[in-house]
Amino acid sequence: MNPLDLSIVIPIYNEEDCLPFLGKELKRHLPPLGLSYEIVLVDDGSKDNSWEIIQDLKSQNPQIRALRFKFNCGQTAAFAAGFQAAKGKVIVTMDADLQNSPADIPRLLEKIGEYDAACGWRHKRNDPWIKRISSKIANAVRNRLSDEDIADTGCSLKAFKAEAIKSLILYKGMHRFFPTLLKMEGYKVIQVKVGHFPREHGESKYNIRNRVFASFKDLLAVRWMKNRKISYEIVEEDG
Repeated sequence: MNPLDLSIVIPIYNEEDCLPFLGKELKRHLPPLGLSYEIVLVDDGSKDNSWEIIQDLKSQNPQIRALRFKFNCGQTAAFAAGFQAAKGKVIVTMDADLQNSPADIPRLLEKIGEYDAACGWRHKRNDPWIKRISSKIANAVRNRLSDEDIADTGCSLKAFKAEAIKSLILYKGMHRFFPTLLKMEGYKVIQVKVGHFPREHGESKYNIRNRVFASFKDLLAVRWMKNRKISYEIVEEDG
């Protein structure tokens, strides 16, 4: 079976209020791309009615596929499951809260080919001030300790060549470091400015505690991986 052009992978955790609007926006913006596509919704052990709403959306849209975890495993696990299930040659990730719009997906796809990954950059944030500050602190700390220049590691709107993102071995919390992990494997990554909108439905799952402090151990792990990565060049081979 020929692969699809595009897979959209979206982790879901207690997003019952957002899901009907997400379904409408995906139906609005994806068909005009003129690509064969699927939408992979991964329910990360939601405790609300998210799974029932996902089933309803699936009945209305044949492009939707759904995975459901037995219990909450975290965003990296949801992405990993979605990546492995995805049939597209290009995989796009986004959150369910519609603070990023699927209308920006073409901006990312324009860069795939020349680059292996295109990462959204919310250069004009529409968040409460405490969230903007915590995000700036988190990005600054990550970049300083990982020797990186990624302006917005927290933006989930990203596009990847499937073979690139599926090649990564992922651990809990590693979704914050997709660009760095790809660069470590020799893939080319670019940042692309995308829109950002206030959250109108549901509640954010992140705050300064889990955005900065909870990810610090993961950051140290990535720093260790970068410093200890094996690098060599064979200049001659005989026999």
